[in-house]
Amino acid sequence: MFRPSRRSVLTLAAAGAGAGLLGPRASGQAERETHGISSFGDLKYGPDFKHFDFVNPGAPKGGTFIHSPSSWGFNQNPNTFNTMNTFVLRGDAPPQLDGIYASLMAGGGDEPDSLYGLAAERVRISADGLTYRFRLRDIARFHDGSPITAADVAWSLTTLKEKGHPILRVLLRDVAGAEAEEERLVKVTFAEGRARDLPLTVAGMPILSKAYYATRDFEASTMELPLGSSAYKVGRFEPGRFIEYERVKDWWGEKLPVSVGQNNFDIVRLEFFRDRDVAFEAFKSRAYTFREEFTARVWATQYDFPAVRDGRVVRKELPDETPSGAQGWFINTRRPKFADRRVREALGLAFDFEWTNKNVMFDAYKRTHSFFQNSPLMASGPPSPEELALLEPFRGKVAEEVFGTPYSPPASDGSGQDRNLLRRATALLREAGCTLRDNKLLDPQGQPLTVEFLDFENSLERHTQPFVANLRRLGIEAGIRRVDSAQYQSRLKDYDFDMTVRRYSLSLTPGEGMRSFFGSASGREPGSNNLAGIADPVLDALIEKALVASSRAELTVICKAIDRVLRAGRYWVPNWYKGSHTIAFWDLFGFPETKPRYSRGAPATWWYDQAKAAKLG
Repeated sequence: MFRPSRRSVLTLAAAGAGAGLLGPRASGQAERETHGISSFGDLKYGPDFKHFDFVNPGAPKGGTFIHSPSSWGFNQNPNTFNTMNTFVLRGDAPPQLDGIYASLMAGGGDEPDSLYGLAAERVRISADGLTYRFRLRDIARFHDGSPITAADVAWSLTTLKEKGHPILRVLLRDVAGAEAEEERLVKVTFAEGRARDLPLTVAGMPILSKAYYATRDFEASTMELPLGSSAYKVGRFEPGRFIEYERVKDWWGEKLPVSVGQNNFDIVRLEFFRDRDVAFEAFKSRAYTFREEFTARVWATQYDFPAVRDGRVVRKELPDETPSGAQGWFINTRRPKFADRRVREALGLAFDFEWTNKNVMFDAYKRTHSFFQNSPLMASGPPSPEELALLEPFRGKVAEEVFGTPYSPPASDGSGQDRNLLRRATALLREAGCTLRDNKLLDPQGQPLTVEFLDFENSLERHTQPFVANLRRLGIEAGIRRVDSAQYQSRLKDYDFDMTVRRYSLSLTPGEGMRSFFGSASGREPGSNNLAGIADPVLDALIEKALVASSRAELTVICKAIDRVLRAGRYWVPNWYKGSHTIAFWDLFGFPETKPRYSRGAPATWWYDQAKAAKLG
C-alpha cells in the first residue's frame, strides 16, 4: 500500500474493540487470534470488513498524480537523491521510497493506530503479549514474482534492527527475535517490558527479500533498483529532477480490504525543486498538478493567477485532526555554549512571533507552545493530581516550574523588537555568566557567543532574519548559513549545527517514537530525530512509563507530564501551527466525499478523472 511516509506507521498508535489489544495480558488468559491490532484493543473494522469507510471502492485506475515532496523520513532528501537504499544512514534517498515495500499489516486513516492484515492475514498473540505469530497470505509476492515468506520477514526484522538506520534500530531494540516456524508463519518475540506499540511497529516494517540481499550488501549506497512488494515500484527517474513510482498491474494485494479504493494512479511522480518560489511558478504552469502550500504569504497573495480565477485550479483547506506537533528552531545542546537552560530561554525571547505572524504570515498561524500541540496530550494549567503523583518523585531533579503552569513563550508587543523581552533575555544571559564587551556578548569562558541558523532553502529567511537582528541586539554574533540539501542532510546526521528548523509530529498514541525524539540514547546515535540532544534521565523514566501505559487515559496523563518536563528544558524556539492542510490542485482528480480523519487522503484515495481531464484539455 503506497504511503507518503512510513513515519505514519512507525509513530502510530491506537483505536477499536477487543481482540487486537497489544499490551501484556494477565496470566491465565488464553492465546488469541485476530485480524487486526491496536494499542488498546479497539478496532473499528470487524474481521469481515470489505474496505475502509473513507474510500470509493469503485474508484477507477489510471492517470498520473504529480506533486513535490512534503514529507520524508530516514535518509530521504526532498531536493535530490543519490541512493535507492532508504533504510540505512548512508546517502540521500528519494522521498516515499519506503512506500514500495509491503508490510505485514496496514492502517486506515480514520483511526489513530489500528492495523489490519496486508501481507499477513491474521496474527496469533500469546497470553503474555510477548509472542506474535503472523500467518502470511499465500498470494503475497515480491515484484519479481517470488513469494513473500516467513524467512523474508524474519530476515528483514533482524537486519533492520542490527544494520538499519539509527531510527529503526531504536524502534526495534526490544524485538528479542524473529524466526520462520513454517514457510508462511513467522514468530516474533519481544523482550519483557517492551513498549505497548512495538507490535504495531513490527507489523508496519518493510518486508525485504532475503534472496535479493543474499548477493548484495544491505548497507551499500547504490542506485540499483530495489526489489519491492507493494502496489508501486520505482519507474523512471533523474536524480535532482524527478522520480516516478509506477503502479504494479495485477498487484497481489489490490483486492484486499486494506487496499480497495486506494493506489489508483498509474504513476505517482515527485518533482524536485531547490527553491519554493521556482516550485510555485512550476505549479502555475502545470509542471506538477498537486501542491500543499506551506507559505502563508503565498497562500494569501499569490493564488490569483488565471487558472485559479477560471476554476482550472482548485483551492481547498482540509481539516487536520492530527497533533500539530513540534515545529521550531531546535537548539543543539550538545554544544557547550547552549548547555545552560537560561541561555536557551534568552534565545527564544528574541523571536517576535506576533510581529512575524502579522507582517510575514498574514495572521494565518497560532503560536506553538507544546511538543503535543493541538492534541489532548498537551499540558495546560497546574498539574492534575495524577500528573503530580508521576512528577513528585522527580522533585529536585527538574525545574520547579514543572509543578506549576507549563512554560509558554511570552507574547510580544508586536513591534518586532520588544524591549521588555530583550531586557529579560539580557538578564538571563547575565545570570548564565555572559558579559557584554564592546557590544559583543562573551560566554563564561570569554569567547564570543555565536549562533548559526542552518538551512538548505530560503523559504524561512523572512522569518529568521528579524530573529537574527534581535539576537545581534543582545550582542550575539548571529547569522544564517544556507547549504545544499546533501550537505544539510549530512550535517544534521552528524549534529553539526547550532540551530535548525524542523517539524516533527507524534501520533495520538505516541509510543516507541518518543525514544527517538526525546530519549538520551537516541541523542547519542547519528541521524536520530533527537536534534536538540535531549539527555534527561527524568524524561527517559517517564517515556518508559508511557510505553507500557495500560489505557489511553493513563497514557494521556504521562504525556502531559512529559510535555511539562520538555517545555521546562527550553530545547527549542517553538514556531507556529494551524489545524488544516492548505492544498491546491489542477482540476483533474476525483476524491471521496469523506477524507480520512487523520490524513489529507491524497494521493492514496484520490483518482484521475478522465472527464475532468478532457474538459481541462
